[in-house]
Amino acid sequence: MFDLIIRRARLADERLVDIAVRDGKIAALGSVQGEAKSEQDLAGRFYLSAGWIDSHVHCYPKSPIYHDEADRIGVSTGVTTVIDAGSTGADHIDDFYRLTRPATTQVYALINIARTGIVTQNELADMTQIDADAVEKAVARRPDFIVGLKARMSSSVVGQNGIQPLVKAKSIQKAVGGLPLMVHIGNNPPNLDEIADLLTSGDIITHCYNGKPNRILTPQGELRAAVKQALLRGVRLDVGHGSASFSFEVARAAIAQSILPDTISSDIYCRNRLNGPVHHLAHVMSKFFSVGMTLPQIIDCVTWKAADGLRLAQKGRLEVGCDADLTLFTIKEEPCSFADSEGERVEGEKQLVPLAAMVAGQWHLTDEGKTNHVFAL
Repeated sequence: MFDLIIRRARLADERLVDIAVRDGKIAALGSVQGEAKSEQDLAGRFYLSAGWIDSHVHCYPKSPIYHDEADRIGVSTGVTTVIDAGSTGADHIDDFYRLTRPATTQVYALINIARTGIVTQNELADMTQIDADAVEKAVARRPDFIVGLKARMSSSVVGQNGIQPLVKAKSIQKAVGGLPLMVHIGNNPPNLDEIADLLTSGDIITHCYNGKPNRILTPQGELRAAVKQALLRGVRLDVGHGSASFSFEVARAAIAQSILPDTISSDIYCRNRLNGPVHHLAHVMSKFFSVGMTLPQIIDCVTWKAADGLRLAQKGRLEVGCDADLTLFTIKEEPCSFADSEGERVEGEKQLVPLAAMVAGQWHLTDEGKTNHVFAL
């Protein structure tokens, strides 16, 4: 006996499938036979994917700068799992863990290599903030919560220390068993070439399509040689849209050369959620229709690719045995205006509208799902 069978769900590739859920896991796929406590027939009207993963958010409620509520940026917007990207370091990671346990949205963290996390804008300007022993102990205490490390490598953060915080981060990474390292890029110094040369397989460059001079494309619009070599080594590209880190111009030029992101993430916190240009993950995802990506490519970037990059083995895939985390959505085909972080506006023709999120087998209507009354749970 299944807990639930979802009939005729439309996948991103337009196939219709049945999905059965039992005990919070996906129990069967395809043309499902058998009985269930309840059934929901989508009749091909709505899309369904593995639960969306936003691999770069800021949701430590006590952060003085970058903060938000996990469920406000999570299940309320169709996102089942969020990864906080370095809001907290070793000093506050346990408090962050405690505060987010009541959330419906599943919350993980990348621990900032600076003890205090992003309390100021220049946490890596003081090398004494980088306490390898404290990071190692935190990872040992919270192995199911801390899924990687975060280092913000731009001039306003590192001050006069240049590339040295990243050298230290790579040493810490080795000490904690090679957890993924997400590296924020922005204004130089350090130069992006120096950063890219230090990165190894599984590391993540976030803000990959930023419009700053220290970006992945040369002035001639070609991929920097150092970044090209890093990608060949297995380094990954993350969007990390944020308030100041996404350029339509850069994204268009890169994607036209098949330099696609591995993950599409929002870098959301309360201010850019309320005032834009982020608003929510679906809004960020929708922008990629306008720069040359298809629906299956976009969905891959917030499901299995995000899960693989952060080693979330039971998430991101519609496969038997995986967590029953699902996102139900539709596509609204009407003119819509999108803004990047550089002030450019693009008039799009369609956008993703999340309607419901399932976490561990339990449905939660999104704001749009409640408003539009298009899906009855």
